[in-house]
Amino acid sequence: MTQQAPHTVNSLVRDLQALGLAEGDVVMVHSSMRSLGFVAGGAQAVVMALLQVLGPAGTLVVPTHDPENSDPAGWCNPPVPESWWETIRRNRPGFDPATTPSRWMGVIAECVRTWPGSRRSGHPQVSVAAVGREAATITSEHPLDDPHGERSPLAKIWAAGGKVLLLGCGHSSNTSLHLAETRQPQAPTTVTGAAVRSPDGGSRWASWEQIVADESDFHTLGKAFEATGMVRRGRIGEAAARLMDQRELVDFATGWLAAHRGPGQQ
Repeated sequence: MTQQAPHTVNSLVRDLQALGLAEGDVVMVHSSMRSLGFVAGGAQAVVMALLQVLGPAGTLVVPTHDPENSDPAGWCNPPVPESWWETIRRNRPGFDPATTPSRWMGVIAECVRTWPGSRRSGHPQVSVAAVGREAATITSEHPLDDPHGERSPLAKIWAAGGKVLLLGCGHSSNTSLHLAETRQPQAPTTVTGAAVRSPDGGSRWASWEQIVADESDFHTLGKAFEATGMVRRGRIGEAAARLMDQRELVDFATGWLAAHRGPGQQ
């Protein structure tokens, strides 16, 4: 079906408000620009609409991950020759919150990353960017060995009573579910690494141990959460959208994962 009219900042504001996003909210947004249809002004208009709804007391948060900044020994899509691994580790530019672009997070996330006043957390693989009242607090600490746990931006959104907006994408992209993984007793761990910025502005390779992040069952988990009735569904532009309370989501997911990934459930 042909789109009847272009979507605009004003029409997107109405859609977001009808879905339940409100002034003063802290919201983590995962998005697909293509799903919205034609928007006059593209990603800029979408960000303007989000910030207009949230107002000066609200905070917009987006993932600005760089999954390519990882150990090449684990790359499989595509793999690189083993003879390259050490060269990549030694020569990749260290993560710089100001200049390292996000990868595969979409144009809306990149637009937020470069927005005036935007703050970005310091994790070289799973950083977030934020604009608004709580931006500095949410991005201020992001330890290498706790990318999704109690010292991460995800936990700060949880503590702030924030929301999650899935804009044209599904629960497989719902990063907040990783916080529930970290709350599992005896959660499996792995060693990973990335290029980080050294104090002199150069680069060094850092390795650390962290809880395994596994999105393989997030789609099923998300469907179970939606069955509780705690997700508001609607349309933003042409996109299917889901809005939920992040604390309700994470608390539900913590129990769901314990039941479905516990002993004998692997």
